[in-house]
Amino acid sequence: MKSNLFAASILSCALVGIGSAQEAATSSETSAHYTKAQVKQLVRDAHSPDQYRALASYYGEQQTSYMKQAAEEKQELVRRSQNIVGVAAKYPRPVDSARNLYEYYMYKASEMGTLSLKYNQLGATATPAKLQ
Repeated sequence: MKSNLFAASILSCALVGIGSAQEAATSSETSAHYTKAQVKQLVRDAHSPDQYRALASYYGEQQTSYMKQAAEEKQELVRRSQNIVGVAAKYPRPVDSARNLYEYYMYKASEMGTLSLKYNQLGATATPAKLQ
């Protein structure tokens, strides 16, 4: 009995590890991950259409990420709004925290969308450097 339980727990841990490794591999294949310093440097030095497209892609992915977080927080906001009496009625209520976080994520998503659009337009209008 104990050996079956032990084997089942090892197998489940292995499957979880494989699943997370596959997810990490697919996310790294689809996009480049930049640090904040790298993004600042790229913004400062961007002059070619490829660099602008890379920035637009980065900001588009950031927008998608913030939209996912906002959707999750919206669900939490709905859940917390069901219980706004008693102890939860004291300010700041849990529903207020969820609402503030939701609004923050929506603001950041909007900001990233604006930057993505800006760099898409710059990438479309930038002339490629002539090779000599």
